[in-house]
Amino acid sequence: MAETVDLRGLTLDEAEAFVQELGEPRYRGRQIWRWVHGRGATSFDQMSDVSRPLRARLAERARIGTLTVAEVQRSTDGTRKLRLDTRDGRAIETVLIPDGDKLTQCISSQVGCALDCQFCATAKLGLVRHLDPGEIADQVYRAQALLAEEEPGRRITNLVYMGMGEPLHNYGSLIKSLSILTHELGANLSQRRITVSTVGLVPAIERLGREELRPNLAVSLNASSDEVRDRIMPVNRKWPIARLLEALRAYPLERRRRITFEYVLLAGVNDSIEDAERLARLLRAMRCKVNLIPWNPHAGAPFARPSAEAIERFQNRVKELGLAAYLRTPRGDDIDAACGQLANRRAIDAGEALVSLSSRA
Repeated sequence: MAETVDLRGLTLDEAEAFVQELGEPRYRGRQIWRWVHGRGATSFDQMSDVSRPLRARLAERARIGTLTVAEVQRSTDGTRKLRLDTRDGRAIETVLIPDGDKLTQCISSQVGCALDCQFCATAKLGLVRHLDPGEIADQVYRAQALLAEEEPGRRITNLVYMGMGEPLHNYGSLIKSLSILTHELGANLSQRRITVSTVGLVPAIERLGREELRPNLAVSLNASSDEVRDRIMPVNRKWPIARLLEALRAYPLERRRRITFEYVLLAGVNDSIEDAERLARLLRAMRCKVNLIPWNPHAGAPFARPSAEAIERFQNRVKELGLAAYLRTPRGDDIDAACGQLANRRAIDAGEALVSLSSRA
């Protein structure tokens, strides 16, 4: 039997083309697409204005690929982490982070990661597979469904591709999911409130800069010298800091938008005053800000979180040198907080290899 089409991974144009293959007018594709992406339908029976014969044909040729919410952890600070199971039994994570009226969701783009950042637990697994566009988008829909039950009327306001995986390594699914999630008939998220984080895949950054739909860009820098970055982020050996910054200076920014640099603070590795001064020199004259992120500990990593005093000294020195630097307070320390730890625990329970990810979220 032929593989069914996952409607959740189709753009509107693709959905319209699909129903035409079934002998239906294009507007039926728009109707169905809106049910899937705008109204959160998880079955064809919910599509009340679609004829029964068409629903029957859809059931034969298509599916609505919904992730399974396997576990929800709730932190005392309001953060919620969801472990989601894919159709092939893989565990991924998404996190909801409240901040006043703002509610940010951190989503995953891959199962595992290929880039081997040394402070990142997911690197222990390597890349298992890319998530398809429907699996990326459905993380938003599962989270929104949870909110509908627990906080009716609350909506996701900001979206960050900072969970498991390197989004720019899964470029096709990234772009397609952005198109789906920003469409007015779907989740209708503002591209100005979507951020894509990367470790610095230079060709993909340059390619993203040429897209019509351009999200905010965050770069996981984490070092002020090639020597240190080579050691903790092997991607730097291919695209060193100077080449990365060259691509970022050329990245087209709309008015009042800045590139965000993420800097995970590791005790005794990248948290000295000298590091702070080098960082300020590297980034001066760029339209940017720096998020300082105290490392989120996880088992098996040879690092430590700096003391509060060391973090404060680092931030103050960077700010004295004219760089906008913000401290990202660790969230959800009481619920397997580092990205991927919840999925990792599930993998260990199943006797699989270590699965976990970066401390970025």
